[in-house]
Amino acid sequence: MEQLLDPILLSRIQFAFVVSFHAIFPVFSIGIASFVALLEALYYRTGDDAYARLSAFWTKVFAIAFGMGVVSGIVMSFQFGTNWSNFAYATANFLGPVLSYEVVTAFFLEAAFLGVLLFGRDKVPAGLHFFSACMVALGTFISSFWILAANSWMHTPAGVEFVNGMFHVTDWSAAIFNPSFPYRFAHMGLASFLTGAFVVGGVSALMLIRGRDTLAHRKALSMCLWLILFIAPAQVVMGDFHGLNTLEYQPTKVAAMEGNWETQSNVPLLLFAIPDQENQTNHFELGIPNLASIILKHDASGVVPGLDATPREEQPNVFGVFWSFRVMVGIGMLMVLAGVIGLIYRVRGKLNDPGPFHWFLVSMIPTPFIAVVAGWFVTEIGRSPWLVYGMMKYSEAITPSLTGSLALTSLIGFGLVYLIVYASGLTYIIKTIQKGTEE
Repeated sequence: MEQLLDPILLSRIQFAFVVSFHAIFPVFSIGIASFVALLEALYYRTGDDAYARLSAFWTKVFAIAFGMGVVSGIVMSFQFGTNWSNFAYATANFLGPVLSYEVVTAFFLEAAFLGVLLFGRDKVPAGLHFFSACMVALGTFISSFWILAANSWMHTPAGVEFVNGMFHVTDWSAAIFNPSFPYRFAHMGLASFLTGAFVVGGVSALMLIRGRDTLAHRKALSMCLWLILFIAPAQVVMGDFHGLNTLEYQPTKVAAMEGNWETQSNVPLLLFAIPDQENQTNHFELGIPNLASIILKHDASGVVPGLDATPREEQPNVFGVFWSFRVMVGIGMLMVLAGVIGLIYRVRGKLNDPGPFHWFLVSMIPTPFIAVVAGWFVTEIGRSPWLVYGMMKYSEAITPSLTGSLALTSLIGFGLVYLIVYASGLTYIIKTIQKGTEE
């Protein structure tokens, strides 16, 4: 019972719960905002009403997702003070300015131009309406820039010194552009494009199956499948770069991702295993010989760090990291497959003929969200027990006066409120999509 009421564990669960709900909305918003900007550019250039209908339709969906993302982001930031006050105090010199920059440079930009984008179609010049779409899309990227700079710093802290319980910034450029930030930002940007492409592509496929506004949705489906064809493989390559960066700065996380307990050469890539943390081993292993060494060291006999190099008390939950990573990678392979099949259908001239492939695209709508959450699980669980990697542990960052009962009450409250709010928001998004572009 005492372990169940551990305030650190409950606070971590609460933050993971809130972040998981929050992360899916910004990543979706970034992708949709960029798609809307492209549609507005095409409409401005061609005058084709199909692009205008698609833009108006997806702008409504974006507005709902944007609002839900803002709400969940505000709640998420409050937890720094309620559950992690020592962390909030210690990092105030860096995270305070960075998070305020996000509000000043991104949120105001998005909020100001979103109104013009939503309601200005017949009230402002076409060029200004197109410009508004571009500014909203730019705002989403600026927002993700600052948020990912802050999160990446927590994984690869740089440009600071830790003195008397506080982080003091010594080099702002090094702190913001910390070692993992470029890879994490690029990885999340590509994930956002893929999320938008699979949602728009899946909805467009469904509309073609139902025979609704086929002219517009054929255009949307074609654009999405071209994007998926190139972006999905690019994400695989970027994921490899990101993994190599993580191997350099967070080798324990990579060891957990690979289920590699011993530092050794000729490490296999495990397709299936049941990690046993208590006995520091795996059960029922199924893998491809030497492939992990080839991927991580570009050498079949390359030595890959194992979990034996890390004290047990500083090891992350290997089961969670190991399987979250495989969920993310498995979905990534499905995305690559979808792009290839789409190309085959295009070459055969059957892309607009509703069939099994279109139902496959409909079934793929939830997968980018699952992949994003799984990726965050790998990232955040793999950092444990550090909140600022190598410098501040969870036990040092928790609010001293927080009790297990208070943390449990807060967790239950968040769960109930989020269940109501987000179920309502998702229902509204679905209803908006069901109305279609004809509205």
